[in-house]
Amino acid sequence: MTDPATLFGLCASALVGLGVYGLIVDPHPLRKILAFNVVGNGVFMLFGAVAQRGAGAGWGGDPVPQALLITGLVVAFCATALAIAVLLRLFDETGSASLAPDAPVEQDVAP
Repeated sequence: MTDPATLFGLCASALVGLGVYGLIVDPHPLRKILAFNVVGNGVFMLFGAVAQRGAGAGWGGDPVPQALLITGLVVAFCATALAIAVLLRLFDETGSASLAPDAPVEQDVAP
């Protein structure tokens, strides 16, 4: 039987891989924000696995990675809320949720 910390580590690496794939493949900004959150959740799961693996005999877990995990969750939530607010403001101002330039307009050139 495998160690639960190893299983959590493997799941964390799968989440990071899926998130990086989403960041690279999908051009839509909201999906990039969500993919970045998936990467962050993989890192938080890895911190939890490290905290459990680093536990001494008879201890519940290493408190330093646990503190990093809780702090990281709060910061990730705030950063996501800010990114979505900026994306909504961009949509209100431009009518598009993308920063891609419009297609070039062909001009009539008289010979």
